[in-house]
Amino acid sequence: MKSSDFRDLKVWQKAMDLTVEVYRLVKLLPPDENFALSSQMRRAVISIPSNIAEGQGRDTMKEFVRFLSVARGSLRELSTQLEICERIDYIDASQTSKAKDLITELDKMINALSNSLIPF
Repeated sequence: MKSSDFRDLKVWQKAMDLTVEVYRLVKLLPPDENFALSSQMRRAVISIPSNIAEGQGRDTMKEFVRFLSVARGSLRELSTQLEICERIDYIDASQTSKAKDLITELDKMINALSNSLIPF
């Protein structure tokens, strides 16, 4: 299962797409959110591909699954932050739809990869 390069993993590639999209969205937030919500969103989204890459480089599948779990947690953290942005009218739902679609797709991909790595 282990690819020679984490960049070959479709789940990592999709996480990178989400990272680019979230960075685009963060630019829409008010300047007074630079050190609060926007900073937290950037940290959460960066954590997703970073943990996938780090987990893929670990020695065991068990470790990889653990890092995928951390990536999934960051994905859900980001989803919550996007909802906060919508609820306080910083970003319209139409502006977050691409990111939300990527989050849904990534959640499924991470779950599928995790399940494929766990021996039954």
